[in-house]
Amino acid sequence: MTMATRLSKTAPLPKKRKANGRKMSSESIGRLLRGAHRTFNRALQAGIAGEDVTISMWHYLRELWEEDGIDQRELSRRTGMLETSAVSSIALLEKKGLVRREQDRNDRRRNIVFLTKRGRALEYLLGPIVREINKIAMSGIAKSDEEILRRLLTKITSNLERYAES
Repeated sequence: MTMATRLSKTAPLPKKRKANGRKMSSESIGRLLRGAHRTFNRALQAGIAGEDVTISMWHYLRELWEEDGIDQRELSRRTGMLETSAVSSIALLEKKGLVRREQDRNDRRRNIVFLTKRGRALEYLLGPIVREINKIAMSGIAKSDEEILRRLLTKITSNLERYAES
């Protein structure tokens, strides 16, 4: 089954329904974003599964490909994952031989995470797959609309981060 075929098998949006006497939109921004996120994750998981990598592992690897040698707390922050989740995910990456952890020489409480050769090599295997999934996701969308989408998603994220911090 091709990636495009897998992506085309997404569930349709549910119909509008009433709650507390008010009409609820099935097209609220939150619902649309969640649906897009879930569909994107399904496509990504299907694409990278052949390399025995999960979505969670992908997020950590991606950050380490950008900057190797990050402490677990910072890695957790950059991926948006809870620190407790980071510990188990990094342990799995380590067990699979994709990363190694070293205790910080100056602060024994900190563990620094480094890619192994095998973990680094995955970037060249998974990168093309992920780029193809992004290409499929953006097919039929003009470059100018893609730029607008990026700006809008960045603004929505910023707005919600400010809200969550207040």
